[in-house]
Amino acid sequence: MANFNFNKVILGGRLTADPELKTTPSGIPVTSFTVAVNRSYRGKGESEPQADFFNVTAWRQTAEFITRYFRKASSICISGSLQTRSWTDQNGQKRFVTEIVADEAYFVDAKNESPMAVQQASANYGGNQASPYVPEGYGSFGGQGGAYQNQTAPKFEEISDDEELPF
Repeated sequence: MANFNFNKVILGGRLTADPELKTTPSGIPVTSFTVAVNRSYRGKGESEPQADFFNVTAWRQTAEFITRYFRKASSICISGSLQTRSWTDQNGQKRFVTEIVADEAYFVDAKNESPMAVQQASANYGGNQASPYVPEGYGSFGGQGGAYQNQTAPKFEEISDDEELPF
């Protein structure tokens, strides 16, 4: 039998709090946060919305990206793996935690549908909301903050006459 090992998690939901960037003693950026994911529960009567809360940890560039562009209530899609770790606490008790280690993070909301845009609209029309955080280049070509973030979509040359076509 072939050795088959597969550990891949794809999770979409909303952040429960602002992610905070920290660094390890060796200088590696890390952030931990919780993602709430709604699911419907069918009990007696009508379905009631339920939420599952997943602990997520991100390292290095992924941690920096998440803390820079996402805030509480932002929709986020995480791709990573499930990991279990253990330690001994101050009382000598063995503790375990299972969490998602994020390899990638993606925007989910369109720029004008994000909670930040809703807060901005509320502030523009007399709401008491604080000034929202809107990341530079949010919603631009390449949306994840990768190599294409500050570029525009490629332009194509228009050919006016069919006789100029190369075929």
